[in-house]
Amino acid sequence: MRPSLSKIKAPAVAGVIREKTIPEAIAEINNCMYHGADMIDLHMEVLDDNSVEGLKRIVNETKLPILALNYNCNYDWSPKGLTEEERIAYFHRALEAGAAGIDIQGYTFHAESKNGFCGEDKYSFTKNNPKEIVTDKNIIAKQCELIDKAHDMGAEVLLSCHPGIAMNCEQILDLIHFMEERKPDIIKIVSIANTEEELWESVKTMAEIKKQIKTPVSYHAGGPFGAPSRILNPIIGGQVAFCVDRYKAGSTMGQLDLETVKSVVDGVRKIY
Repeated sequence: MRPSLSKIKAPAVAGVIREKTIPEAIAEINNCMYHGADMIDLHMEVLDDNSVEGLKRIVNETKLPILALNYNCNYDWSPKGLTEEERIAYFHRALEAGAAGIDIQGYTFHAESKNGFCGEDKYSFTKNNPKEIVTDKNIIAKQCELIDKAHDMGAEVLLSCHPGIAMNCEQILDLIHFMEERKPDIIKIVSIANTEEELWESVKTMAEIKKQIKTPVSYHAGGPFGAPSRILNPIIGGQVAFCVDRYKAGSTMGQLDLETVKSVVDGVRKIY
């Protein structure tokens, strides 16, 4: 039986793994485990061996549940150039290898939406050309089929969206309700905070998400003022805090240090 990602006590501290080889990935997973990670966020696209057998080696080396993803980028974050069919095949291999879950992006099955909105602008969350948002019912149906397949195999699905723009509370709540219709186990949204006001809007939004949304949600803001939301939002109700154990050239530098986040989470749990 696969471990559950959505049932980890929130906030789950996730160790993000972007390593080129399986031995390096396994070593870094162990570092994350010993520093208190609750789960692993595995970037499959940078591995030199992403076969089912290779991924099984990683899954079988740790008791931590693994969320597998593919952002279609090389180690240096340049475009990898996979077709959408090739990218989605990684998810199928991860499921076969026994990953606890997969992270499918909002643009899945429609790569054009990765870089900007392509549909009819009729929702609050489609304003200002957001990325990774699909409203086409045919594309959404395909995403639902992938989600159903994962569920049939006993795995979970995180449905993620990185709009690349600032969004207010109403827009985020509307977007979450829209994404919930696909029945993912966890929803992840990353907006942008270009100002201090937008940072505090994201924190306020997370508090409203906690009150109004049943599906576990990980929400924070990136951008020049977004960093505090990476720890504040999980503490007030976000499902996952995505962290780096050891910063390397391929790391997302905006993600917080795992040990620091774990110590803050543990400290808050003592008093709240």
